[in-house]
Amino acid sequence: MANHVSALKRVRQTETRTEVNRANRSRVRSSLRSLREALAKGNVKEAQAQYRATVSALDKSVQKGVLHSNTVSRYKSRLNARLKALATAKA
Repeated sequence: MANHVSALKRVRQTETRTEVNRANRSRVRSSLRSLREALAKGNVKEAQAQYRATVSALDKSVQKGVLHSNTVSRYKSRLNARLKALATAKA
Protein backbone atom coordinates (compact mmCIF):
# COMPACT_ATOMS: atom_id res chain seq x y z
CA MET A 1 0.00 0.00 0.00
CA ALA A 2 1.18 3.50 -0.77
CA ASN A 3 2.42 5.59 2.12
CA HIS A 4 3.13 9.00 0.62
CA VAL A 5 0.39 11.52 -0.03
CA SER A 6 1.35 11.76 -3.69
CA ALA A 7 1.31 7.97 -4.05
CA LEU A 8 -2.12 7.79 -2.43
CA LYS A 9 -3.36 10.43 -4.87
CA ARG A 10 -1.97 8.45 -7.80
CA VAL A 11 -3.85 5.37 -6.58
CA ARG A 12 -7.09 7.36 -6.50
CA GLN A 13 -6.45 8.79 -9.97
CA THR A 14 -5.65 5.35 -11.37
CA GLU A 15 -8.89 3.92 -10.01
CA THR A 16 -10.91 6.76 -11.53
CA ARG A 17 -9.20 6.51 -14.92
CA THR A 18 -9.61 2.73 -14.93
CA GLU A 19 -13.37 3.10 -14.44
CA VAL A 20 -13.64 5.69 -17.21
CA ASN A 21 -11.58 3.58 -19.61
CA ARG A 22 -13.59 0.48 -18.78
CA ALA A 23 -16.86 2.33 -19.48
CA ASN A 24 -15.57 3.68 -22.80
CA ARG A 25 -14.23 0.29 -23.87
CA SER A 26 -17.54 -1.34 -22.94
CA ARG A 27 -19.48 1.24 -24.96
CA VAL A 28 -17.33 0.55 -28.03
CA ARG A 29 -17.61 -3.22 -27.69
CA SER A 30 -21.40 -3.04 -27.33
CA SER A 31 -21.64 -0.86 -30.41
CA LEU A 32 -19.45 -3.23 -32.41
CA ARG A 33 -21.55 -6.19 -31.28
CA SER A 34 -24.76 -4.42 -32.32
CA LEU A 35 -23.35 -3.64 -35.75
CA ARG A 36 -22.15 -7.20 -36.30
CA GLU A 37 -25.61 -8.49 -35.32
CA ALA A 38 -27.27 -6.07 -37.74
CA LEU A 39 -24.93 -7.23 -40.50
CA ALA A 40 -25.69 -10.86 -39.68
CA LYS A 41 -29.45 -10.18 -39.91
CA GLY A 42 -28.99 -8.70 -43.35
CA ASN A 43 -30.99 -5.53 -42.71
CA VAL A 44 -29.19 -2.86 -44.73
CA LYS A 45 -30.98 0.19 -43.28
CA GLU A 46 -30.45 -0.91 -39.69
CA ALA A 47 -26.83 -1.82 -40.41
CA GLN A 48 -26.14 1.58 -41.98
CA ALA A 49 -27.63 3.41 -39.01
CA GLN A 50 -25.68 1.25 -36.58
CA TYR A 51 -22.50 1.76 -38.63
CA ARG A 52 -22.74 5.53 -38.17
CA ALA A 53 -23.21 5.12 -34.41
CA THR A 54 -20.33 2.65 -34.20
CA VAL A 55 -17.94 4.89 -36.15
CA SER A 56 -18.83 7.75 -33.82
CA ALA A 57 -18.12 5.58 -30.75
CA LEU A 58 -14.82 4.40 -32.25
CA ASP A 59 -13.70 7.95 -33.06
CA LYS A 60 -14.55 9.07 -29.53
CA SER A 61 -12.51 6.20 -28.12
CA VAL A 62 -9.49 7.48 -30.08
CA GLN A 63 -10.00 10.99 -28.71
CA LYS A 64 -10.16 9.62 -25.18
CA GLY A 65 -7.07 7.47 -25.67
CA VAL A 66 -8.85 4.15 -25.16
CA LEU A 67 -7.98 2.75 -28.60
CA HIS A 68 -5.15 3.49 -31.01
CA SER A 69 -6.04 5.35 -34.19
CA ASN A 70 -4.65 2.61 -36.45
CA THR A 71 -6.77 0.01 -34.67
CA VAL A 72 -9.89 2.11 -35.17
CA SER A 73 -9.03 2.69 -38.83
CA ARG A 74 -8.71 -1.06 -39.32
CA TYR A 75 -12.08 -1.69 -37.61
CA LYS A 76 -13.83 0.98 -39.65
CA SER A 77 -12.36 -0.30 -42.92
CA ARG A 78 -13.37 -3.90 -42.30
CA LEU A 79 -16.85 -3.01 -41.08
CA ASN A 80 -17.43 -0.69 -44.04
CA ALA A 81 -16.35 -3.45 -46.42
CA ARG A 82 -18.86 -5.83 -44.83
CA LEU A 83 -21.59 -3.19 -45.00
CA LYS A 84 -20.82 -2.48 -48.66
CA ALA A 85 -20.88 -6.19 -49.50
CA LEU A 86 -24.27 -6.54 -47.81
CA ALA A 87 -25.68 -3.50 -49.60
CA THR A 88 -24.52 -4.67 -53.03
CA ALA A 89 -25.76 -8.21 -52.40
CA LYS A 90 -29.23 -6.89 -51.55
CA ALA A 91 -29.35 -4.55 -54.56
